[in-house]
Amino acid sequence: MARVFTKLGKEITMAAKDGGPDPDMNPRLRVLIQTAKKENMPKDNIDRAIKRAVDKDYTDYKNITYEGYGPHGIAVFVETTTDNNTRTVANVRSYFNKCGGSLGTTGSLEFLFDHKYLFHVQKKEDMDLEEFELSVIDFGVDEVDVEGDELLLYGEFSQNGALQSYLEEQGLEINSVEFIRDPKDYRDVTAEEAEDVNKLIEKLEEDEDVQNVFTNMREPEDSSKEE
Repeated sequence: MARVFTKLGKEITMAAKDGGPDPDMNPRLRVLIQTAKKENMPKDNIDRAIKRAVDKDYTDYKNITYEGYGPHGIAVFVETTTDNNTRTVANVRSYFNKCGGSLGTTGSLEFLFDHKYLFHVQKKEDMDLEEFELSVIDFGVDEVDVEGDELLLYGEFSQNGALQSYLEEQGLEINSVEFIRDPKDYRDVTAEEAEDVNKLIEKLEEDEDVQNVFTNMREPEDSSKEE
């Protein structure tokens, strides 16, 4: 939970810095606050994250991505938010090296992943889902799934702002928004190989500067489970 709050806090601060501290005038900040509330992040934490953006002593965070290959040739895409790139790159490189991988150059693996948004939208009881799906195609949505009382909308990252505006205009509640790196092709691994890759992922995710880790690994099925 602490890691989730730290991650959201950085995102809120950066959104407030880029688009202003007023959520009514800042769509990205508005949806991040909604996400934070869904994660039960205390209001004081949210307020502090926004205030950091306008503090004269504020240290700028920067979003920096790192790409490399983990054990067994698995592609690994790392998103970070940092105020000290020298520290972050040294840490990330050490995790790759210790786990039998290697850090590549920026952009070297970007072609392996599609940058997508994932909107979690509250489903209305009287919604015509077919009509809704048709209405959001123009906003880059290429897949709509139903999960419980939520609609999951996947689509092109570049159109996330336009989709958010449309959903709000339609009076739909956005529970949260994620930005993901979706592998174009998955690589199969054995259970033992997956364990090696997961050790690298765990080390990366334990670092406070790391926001998200994506790979092209397809987790092997658990053969111990009965059909």
